[in-house]
Amino acid sequence: MQIYLDYSATTPTRKEAIAVMQTVLTQQWGNPSSLHEWGQRAATVVEQARVQVAGLINAVSPESIVFTSGGTEADNLAIMGVARLYAVPQHLIISSVEHSAISETVRLLEMWGWEVTRLSVDIKGRVNPLDLKAALRHNTVLVSIIYGQSEIGTVQPIAELGKIVRSHGVLFHTDAVQAAGRLPIDVQQLPVDLLSLSSHKIYGPQGAGALYVRPGVDLMPLLGGGGQEIGLRSGTQAVPVIAGFGVAAELAAQELATETPRLIELRDRAFAQLAEIPGLIPTGDPYHRLPHHISMCLENADGKKLSGKTLVRQLNLAGIGISAGAACHSGKLSPSPILLAMGYSEKAALGGIRITLGRDTTQADVDWTVIVLKQVLQRLTPDLSLVKR
Repeated sequence: MQIYLDYSATTPTRKEAIAVMQTVLTQQWGNPSSLHEWGQRAATVVEQARVQVAGLINAVSPESIVFTSGGTEADNLAIMGVARLYAVPQHLIISSVEHSAISETVRLLEMWGWEVTRLSVDIKGRVNPLDLKAALRHNTVLVSIIYGQSEIGTVQPIAELGKIVRSHGVLFHTDAVQAAGRLPIDVQQLPVDLLSLSSHKIYGPQGAGALYVRPGVDLMPLLGGGGQEIGLRSGTQAVPVIAGFGVAAELAAQELATETPRLIELRDRAFAQLAEIPGLIPTGDPYHRLPHHISMCLENADGKKLSGKTLVRQLNLAGIGISAGAACHSGKLSPSPILLAMGYSEKAALGGIRITLGRDTTQADVDWTVIVLKQVLQRLTPDLSLVKR
């Protein structure tokens, strides 16, 4: 039995996206910037995908969608695109639980003299809006807060945070890579200026992403070149993967009303069963949470015999794919920075695991995974009872 439960890492490309990519590769392979028929066929494909991706987040103007190579580039374009507008370093704000595409980019800006405030989060991983309000300064030019955290599943109060930021005349960006296609997003109602998306998180191909740029917001491009993508992302567009992204986005929007409640039901079923396993602590916010996301940490992880990585390897041997939060650098396991930022001990932060569900996940998959996880933990920690009292 093979059970894939790592949909937050990547999703399998859906057949509809593959079909349109094959058509583009064989029939619409021209350069979209060329004026002849071959080029214009390709340009039509790109513009159709732009409309489809815009529809996923209810962006009225398709031109507000700038295609990139993925979520990481979209995040970088948002952060650096704003920063490069200023000749003198300014101040920006992020949360302490951002994806590395944000946190590492901001670290680079700090080296160049920018001031950065990292907002703390509570034990559930949520930012306090009052902390954001207090952190805003006269020279704050950008706030970037992740929409749904990939490791612990917590969804931030983006609408509330955005209102605060907008009332101070500051630009607001959110990394919505994990949330798009799983939660309804309406940029006409949501007070955001910049929003990042990724194709391969919504059953599109890897290698495509997008940055929503609210009309009227200025950015400096990261790449010099031919001025494609409304001058913000030079380079010949990757037409096949953009086409696949567009189809995946359109289908995700259509399926949202039925797929999201199904995932929530499976997620809650998994949490209820996992609650019976001693030594496993749920992480993240149980209510403000991505619909497909289950995360736990091992109370007694030691980084050697017992860690999140250990559980990943053990479940992989049983044909089940999950992921861990702690990272291995030069052979040494490092605790998850996300769990540390939330106040967990280093020991617990070595034991984080993530189980993420998707279109192909069934109730039987969830139930079997819990059974296997119980067996693994019983073998690794035989002194613990299998049922909590």
